[in-house]
Amino acid sequence: MKKILFALFICTIYLQAAINVSVSILPQKYFVKQIAGDLANVQVMVLPGSEPATYEPKPKQLSHLMKSKIYFAIGVPFEKNWLTKFKEVSPKMLVVDVSRSIKKRAMSSSYNLKSKKRVKKDALDPHIWLSPKLVKVIAKNIADAFIKMDPNHKDIYLSNLKSFTKQISSLQKYAHKKLDHLKHTEFMVFHPVWGYFADEFHLKQIPIQIEGKNPTPKSLIQLIKYAKDKDIKVIFVQPQFSKKSAKVIARNIGAKVVVLDPLSQNWTKSIKDAIDSFETYLK
Repeated sequence: MKKILFALFICTIYLQAAINVSVSILPQKYFVKQIAGDLANVQVMVLPGSEPATYEPKPKQLSHLMKSKIYFAIGVPFEKNWLTKFKEVSPKMLVVDVSRSIKKRAMSSSYNLKSKKRVKKDALDPHIWLSPKLVKVIAKNIADAFIKMDPNHKDIYLSNLKSFTKQISSLQKYAHKKLDHLKHTEFMVFHPVWGYFADEFHLKQIPIQIEGKNPTPKSLIQLIKYAKDKDIKVIFVQPQFSKKSAKVIARNIGAKVVVLDPLSQNWTKSIKDAIDSFETYLK
């Protein structure tokens, strides 16, 4: 009985030592756990099935936010309106932008197929977590924040960062092996989430959604013609969006509609699944 009580006492002390943090999206929870492990309790704001562009936090989440020592922002659209409110709810909370030092690209949704020029330059792509190269930067920014907040565990954070970075490098090596010699380099997507991934591995995404809006009939005709000319055989969609427009184009060009989830919590598996899918449909 004494041993059980002692174990419970130790667990209580340990749980009190864990740092409460909040993140915007599920992949960030994966990154935080890779760096901090059980030294962090993580709340995710954008719940499964929700879309970061239009998400509104629940009152219960705002209540939990009051306990958070760190908020890891990543640049998804809902943060623009909500980060200030989060600071009001939890004034002492440290807000860390994990995209710090990352140069963001223009959104692919501004790509004009006919002119092949960017038609809008002020819309920046927030989907940095889908590039393994950029996730190394994100992981370093997360580790730096934990070291600042909890210097007593600096060696643990640095060791975990080293291990995670090594894991990412293995994933990059796997991607280059699978993608460097593909016959096709262009693929179609409904929502333009794979831009950074495409940049890293010398691919090109063609979006169906234009500046957050569904395509007009005229745009659909353009996209169908472009896909036929380029012999595009796959359209990638994500579970958070309707597949209707993608299916219309797919029927007209004889392509498959394939679901990839860019907001999966198991980031390593989701990126590996994406690599395998790109290899399958672009070879």
